[in-house]
Amino acid sequence: MTYLLNSIDDAIDRKFLVTKTVAGQAEAGTLVHIMGGSQDGTGVSVDYRVGNTYEDFNIKFNTLKEFSKWARPDNFIVRHYDKLDKFDIQQYIKVSSASFTTFCLPILIVALILIWLIALLLIKPVVVKFIFGICMSILVAFLVFRFYHNRRMKMLTKLYSKIGSGWAGGGISIN
Repeated sequence: MTYLLNSIDDAIDRKFLVTKTVAGQAEAGTLVHIMGGSQDGTGVSVDYRVGNTYEDFNIKFNTLKEFSKWARPDNFIVRHYDKLDKFDIQQYIKVSSASFTTFCLPILIVALILIWLIALLLIKPVVVKFIFGICMSILVAFLVFRFYHNRRMKMLTKLYSKIGSGWAGGGISIN
């Protein structure tokens, strides 16, 4: 996903959230301000400043898509960066980057293989095997999806409550 970037010029003078660490430059979970960039036949060159150390670096990518995998625009984190710690931001990156195919599908495939092996080896009547296998497959698919959804919602709720905890003006009481 290139986050609607048609060229590196669209990223200049914007803040991006780093999702993959570059040794000695920026680690995952930090904000970078894109200062400049150029795009030619050999790739994309980006000049950026790390938000917390104010150091300037240059990095080269083969394509704009690789740049988008390294850093992405994230207005939520940019607005609330000072209220979050590094662990929360890295958890946010992990959960928001997870998709059904990267998180749920491997678990689902293993569970379905085990269910069908148990059904085929331990249950004797053929009709009961298929009814059991189909019912358990649907149940496992639902449970894995709910686990994925609940995990994502818990993490986002934790972040939102951490940000919103001081919203009321620091304990102002109205008499």
